[in-house]
Amino acid sequence: MAAPAPAVAPVDARVPPARLVPLAAQHVLAMLAAPVSTVFLLAGGLHLPPDRTAALLSATLVLCGIGALLQSFGVLRIGARLPFMMLPGGAAAALFLQIAREHGPATASGAVLLAAALLLAVLPLYGRVVRFFPPLVMGTTVLVIGVNMVAAAAPMAAVGSGPALVTVAATALGLVLLRGVLRQLSVLLGMAVGTATAALTGAPFRAVPGDAVLALPRLLPYGAPHFDLLAALPLLVFALASLAEATGQTVLNSEAVGRAPEPARDVPRTARADAVASLAAGLLGGTTMVTSAENIGIVRLTGVRSRFVTAAAGALLVVCGLLAPVTRLLAALPVPVVGGAALVIYAVIAAMGIDMLRRTDLTDRAASTVVALALLAGLLPVLAPRLYAPLPDWAHTLFGSGVPAAALTAALLSALFGRLDAGGRTAPAGAG
Repeated sequence: MAAPAPAVAPVDARVPPARLVPLAAQHVLAMLAAPVSTVFLLAGGLHLPPDRTAALLSATLVLCGIGALLQSFGVLRIGARLPFMMLPGGAAAALFLQIAREHGPATASGAVLLAAALLLAVLPLYGRVVRFFPPLVMGTTVLVIGVNMVAAAAPMAAVGSGPALVTVAATALGLVLLRGVLRQLSVLLGMAVGTATAALTGAPFRAVPGDAVLALPRLLPYGAPHFDLLAALPLLVFALASLAEATGQTVLNSEAVGRAPEPARDVPRTARADAVASLAAGLLGGTTMVTSAENIGIVRLTGVRSRFVTAAAGALLVVCGLLAPVTRLLAALPVPVVGGAALVIYAVIAAMGIDMLRRTDLTDRAASTVVALALLAGLLPVLAPRLYAPLPDWAHTLFGSGVPAAALTAALLSALFGRLDAGGRTAPAGAG
């Protein structure tokens, strides 16, 4: 009698094409605001004309798609084989503009390349120290990721509170009332209802100017990159700090798909894909690329854990980046609709952080102190963003972003309390 075929893990399960396309589209629509808004930010700050803006948008969407494919499939230890999407870093975009304004866009592109190279260089060492990020640290980090993302999405929703609230309500109703495949598409359905509401209420729709059929990326749009270590320092610090966020997101995604987390193996693969995509971004005029936690909320909400869905989403992004009419159509989504959908997704991510913290005994004084101080470090940039303004640029980069500040605070305090606790246990033996 033949042995039964081994069960396929949910993360490796293939999805029928009839479901694959709408599920992939849901991931694309949920993350689309970030690359589009980042491109508009860079284009406005660099005063790019419409044709170069279209080229930068094309490059960014293509890189987002390639990044999703790398993370979903994993090639030569590049990518974690998890259902991840990839985005241009929001804080990194601001740093890119700062460098471009002070030293020129060619130096900013050089800084992106240096940051990506530094990330690749430190990964072997990071793989040995990743064990210092226990659930206490990860839960706090994921909670702060969710809160920071809600804070980032709130201004988009506030642009038009009516469509945003309708999007949130329609998504929530879908999650509560629908079943099966329809429930899995709740975010997409919520955005459709929100878009219809925006159209009926006269809310403005965005558009990317131009009438070309193809929007092709441009290689070295600012000329040959210029390498200046001092000018690149803010992005170098950001690249190192982003490792903490990559750790939390990798563990979180592993748990969301039901795969036992293996940070020592998977985190370097996640960050390596970020670095490779960032190298390409530096050559195409963009800022550093980072793996996104946005789609993890969709995975948790829908229950669809297959990495083939995010791979299909990556393929869709590549197509969108190369076809200008599709790019313009996607970019026309109303800001409050995208913001409303993001609020639901990010709130789910924050709840997942709380769930991770439940594995820690918070009645323990040391654990509760670590969580309290890490939350303080992570939430202060959201609640009092000017607090760190007097600090030097490198310190402002490190502590002025909530996620790296919370992760590093939690990791350092956890290690400190662990060492003190170990010392307290061994002291009596030494005294005897």
